[in-house]
Amino acid sequence: MATSAQPTRDDFAALLDASLGENQSFEGRVVRGVVTALENEFVVIDVGLKSEGRVPLREFAGLDGKTDLKVGDEVEVFVDRVENAQGEAMLSRDRARREASWDALETKFAAGERVEGVIFGRVKGGFTVDLDGAVAFLPGSQVDIRPVHDVTPLMNLPQPFQVLKMDRKRGNIVVSRRSILEESRAEARTGLISSLAEGQIVDGTVKNITDYGAFVDLGGIDGLLHVTDISYKRINHPSEAITIGETVKVQIIRINSETQRISLGMKQLESDPWEGASVKYPVGAKLTGAVTNITEYGAFVELEPGIEGLVHVSEMSWTKKNVHPGKIVSTSQEVDVIVLEVDAEKRRISLGLKQAQSNPWDAFADKHPVGSVVEGEVKNATEFGLFIGLDGDVDGMVHMSDIA
Repeated sequence: MATSAQPTRDDFAALLDASLGENQSFEGRVVRGVVTALENEFVVIDVGLKSEGRVPLREFAGLDGKTDLKVGDEVEVFVDRVENAQGEAMLSRDRARREASWDALETKFAAGERVEGVIFGRVKGGFTVDLDGAVAFLPGSQVDIRPVHDVTPLMNLPQPFQVLKMDRKRGNIVVSRRSILEESRAEARTGLISSLAEGQIVDGTVKNITDYGAFVDLGGIDGLLHVTDISYKRINHPSEAITIGETVKVQIIRINSETQRISLGMKQLESDPWEGASVKYPVGAKLTGAVTNITEYGAFVELEPGIEGLVHVSEMSWTKKNVHPGKIVSTSQEVDVIVLEVDAEKRRISLGLKQAQSNPWDAFADKHPVGSVVEGEVKNATEFGLFIGLDGDVDGMVHMSDIA
């Protein structure tokens, strides 16, 4: 009867190397295993090693803290060590989820795709986000387009994020929710702009008022209503005509598809007072208006809402020369003027204030022909002569050569 050969020392070494090699190949990998038992707070899992491993049940729980795991289910776990001091396999469900998440995240990050996650905690400077096992950092500035004072409604809610930066070696992931909102808003703006056309009349809500105009919300996109397009009437500030929150009817003047800027107008919905201005205000006509603005070169007089004419400083007085217009008229003062020139195309009307009054020089000439002797008060003495005040605010000059 033949006897079997006894294992040699080399055979034992080969078997040991094979066993160690097989076991070592498991470590640091995600493997599939079978749930063999549920013991209190642990799940017993067989992954094909000499001994089973135990994983805390909480690692299989969902966001609600519950799990429907049962014996016989197949699960993926990460093998930390093949055998610990108690002879058990060291397994981790959380680590398996993280590894799988990192693989998926790297693929989506490279492709520029969005990822889904849940904001679950607060940290200095921002928040923590669960990306199906991988934990990412959400900076406070990346939560929303505008500052958010209360993030509670956004927590524990599955939502999309954009991965801004990731480093697997350091375990760092930075995500943004703001970029998703900006992209969505840009898409909405593009869609809304494509539905609008120049000349179209729409309703909007005054969102903000500045010195140069107002921003009007057209239902997801803002348009600029410049102060010069609010009214034909002169207004110094938009708040004189509109208020924040007010609903206004506006016309789309211009659309710049490249910059996505929209220019709006309100006065364009009214009849243009300058139409037929040459007929309404013929040269030589005497009119009454209110002084609306005074400058160094003259004063503006409103003839009707939307139409102003300029009285140049040279046309303000027959006798007062080199005097600031504010010395002759005041704002809101009612004055009589004469139309001197009309240019409806350039929207300009030149007016004369002195022409609406009698010329004191004519009256003086009629009363005092050349050669008459008159009396007057010396008003000013200069190197070249004396200025004498005569009748009707008329000043005369006596040259130095004619004094003696």
